[in-house]
Amino acid sequence: MNDAFININGGQIQSLEMILMITVLTMLPSIVIMTTSFTRIIIVMSFLRNALGMQQTPPNTVLVGIALFLTLFIMSPVLNQINEEAYIPYKNEQITGQEALDRASVPMKNFMLKQTEKETLDMFMDFSGEKITDQYEDLPLTVVIPSFMTSELKRAFIMGFLLFLPFLLIDIVVSSTLMSMGMIMLPPAMISLPFKILLFITVNGWQLLFSTLIKSFN
Repeated sequence: MNDAFININGGQIQSLEMILMITVLTMLPSIVIMTTSFTRIIIVMSFLRNALGMQQTPPNTVLVGIALFLTLFIMSPVLNQINEEAYIPYKNEQITGQEALDRASVPMKNFMLKQTEKETLDMFMDFSGEKITDQYEDLPLTVVIPSFMTSELKRAFIMGFLLFLPFLLIDIVVSSTLMSMGMIMLPPAMISLPFKILLFITVNGWQLLFSTLIKSFN
């Protein structure tokens, strides 16, 4: 009877572990996206596409692919540190799974803290009831991650606004020229699009954008 109870109880524990693992794997893409440089990159490139006036060019799949590879490039030092300090010792059975997770969270947390504004951290610390301190490395991930996401959204929108300005000037000039010539029925976007593309090509826009994005991460 006791053996049967132990078997049933062990089966329940295994089932709960399996459910927990499936849940983590389901959320893993979102966790990875929201704790890396991916968010800022994809938002800025979406702003660029809208500023150029091309709603479907480049396609979403191309933008996501570019953002993923730029993310891998930017996050490579962090990933190498996680591999050396957490994954390899765990693979060699030198540490437990919990210790590997704890070690892996340290480089990710340091990366996020470097990109996060102090005011945002203080705000989420106040919301969570955490004592406000300068030792941000000791903060839990439940505070660091939303603070990082908020700071990333702010920086991405600032960069998107700055991207819009030169293309907005072209739209204003084209619209004013068409109005002065009495060509009211001609869509200004149709005329301004080639000039915006020409400007972007002339300044080597993609290289300038990628270098700015990479340098924007501390």
